[in-house]
Amino acid sequence: MESARADRAGADGRLVDGYALVVFDLDGVIYLIDRPIPGAVEAVGRLRAEGRAVAYATNNASRRSSEVADLLTGMGVPAEPVEVLTSAAATAELLRDRLPAGAPVLVVGAEALRAELRAVGLRPVSTVDEEPAAVAQGYGPQVGWSELAEASLAVRAGAPWYATNTDRTLPSPRGPLPGNGSLVAVLRTALGRDPDVVVGKPEPALFATAARRAGSGRTLVVGDRLDTDIEGARRAGLDSLLVLTGVSDAAELLAAPESRRPAYVSFDLAGLFDAAAVVTVPGRPGTGGWSVTATDGELVLDGAGRPLDALAALCAVAWATATDPRVRAASPAAAEALAAFGLDRVDG
Repeated sequence: MESARADRAGADGRLVDGYALVVFDLDGVIYLIDRPIPGAVEAVGRLRAEGRAVAYATNNASRRSSEVADLLTGMGVPAEPVEVLTSAAATAELLRDRLPAGAPVLVVGAEALRAELRAVGLRPVSTVDEEPAAVAQGYGPQVGWSELAEASLAVRAGAPWYATNTDRTLPSPRGPLPGNGSLVAVLRTALGRDPDVVVGKPEPALFATAARRAGSGRTLVVGDRLDTDIEGARRAGLDSLLVLTGVSDAAELLAAPESRRPAYVSFDLAGLFDAAAVVTVPGRPGTGGWSVTATDGELVLDGAGRPLDALAALCAVAWATATDPRVRAASPAAAEALAAFGLDRVDG
């Protein structure tokens, strides 16, 4: 698998040359809340200058596709609404296909979700007294107890419960904040069960829809979360690049189950263009001047070389072991590499 993925790079070693379409997650990859991540504007601009196809897939249901496109354009990343796939729009389309025209849907979330429902001919409502045919729950920064209470009553009365996504957190410049998954957990606790349908990542629908636009060419998914972006890409049968600019970190990568393991890792979007800024994972226990051994429940890193090669070597051994090992450096260069990934703080 490793060599097959490596062969997809272009002759000059650029990862992007092996793919016809690049699909970006947004929060944690292109921006944090409303601020572009350093290098992201330039990376997308470079793709467009080369005439490459791009798309955006986001679980955040608080903005419509047109609003996301406007936000991106305002940041210096020209985007069209048709290039943006949101969990809010996907949820609305799914409900449209399953409910009669004009059916009432109780909404928990932002105005964007209500607007998407209206756009497909459904009628957003706010109370159980309006006899909703379904409950649609998406992220909204103003969601409160009263909305959750109405949704709980509606589900208990028999309305099917649709969640746009179950991301536990949202990245922000101040650190992770509660996401829709945390709000879904409130209803899960109150109702004693899970939603009937979860639409967004890691479900494959958003990525599968985007990949169809690539025709016969390959699609690369770029994300910052193993539990949504990377797992969703794998479910859709697509290669993925994990960038370490958002939620998931190196420690989470080492502990990742097979369903959440990316094909590539880079610090940021420079990995799309620079062979020295990306690595295929897993590597081998001895990769790029490094050696990794598993001893008494620890991963021991020795040698010297690129930090990314050290990470690939660590993945090789960590993913082959049955436990979540501690990580220890056996050389000064190894200590520096672990510090670059925050792994010097991993203690079991």
